[in-house]
Amino acid sequence: MIRVVIAEDQGMVLGALASLLALEPDIDVVGRAPDGLAALDSVRALVPDVLLSDIEMPGLTGIEVAARLAEEGSRTRVLIVTTFGRAGYLRRAIGAGVCGYLLKDSPADRLADAIRQVARGGRVIDPALAATAAFAPPDPLTDRERAVLRLAQDGQSNKEIARTLALSPGTVRNYLSEAAAKLGASNRIEASRIAREQGWL
Repeated sequence: MIRVVIAEDQGMVLGALASLLALEPDIDVVGRAPDGLAALDSVRALVPDVLLSDIEMPGLTGIEVAARLAEEGSRTRVLIVTTFGRAGYLRRAIGAGVCGYLLKDSPADRLADAIRQVARGGRVIDPALAATAAFAPPDPLTDRERAVLRLAQDGQSNKEIARTLALSPGTVRNYLSEAAAKLGASNRIEASRIAREQGWL
């Protein structure tokens, strides 16, 4: 039996995924998590074979959860199921140790097959997205530039960002300027938009 935890912040989608997988004789949904922090706790407590996770969730993203599990040496393999079909997200997910990446508009039977393949030690990537990612530009942002842009897109001022990240306001300005220059943006809002559209945030 393949033991699965599902992490999804939209209640209806979480329930639908659990109901769909309940129809599979060899898959057992042992836990459900409504956000990234709960997903991390569930995986630590339940030690499932596979974590089926969305990307964008409160607390931690699915990619951040995967990275933390990899750092901890967890045996649980992560399969991302998301609406974000962008090369940047896929690259970040693979870099974080994700074993599979499917789009939510994939056929339903593809999901169960992907879980089985990932549980056996394989990798699964949506074929159309893999082709797109092969020719997409690489992410030019550093981790710090990405963190500063994320907070800027949420509307935080330089002082608030500095306080959150334990940096000086001048350092925050420098990171925002560097990110904008790398992305060819004229301001922080445009830089955040470009980075998000590319899947780099």
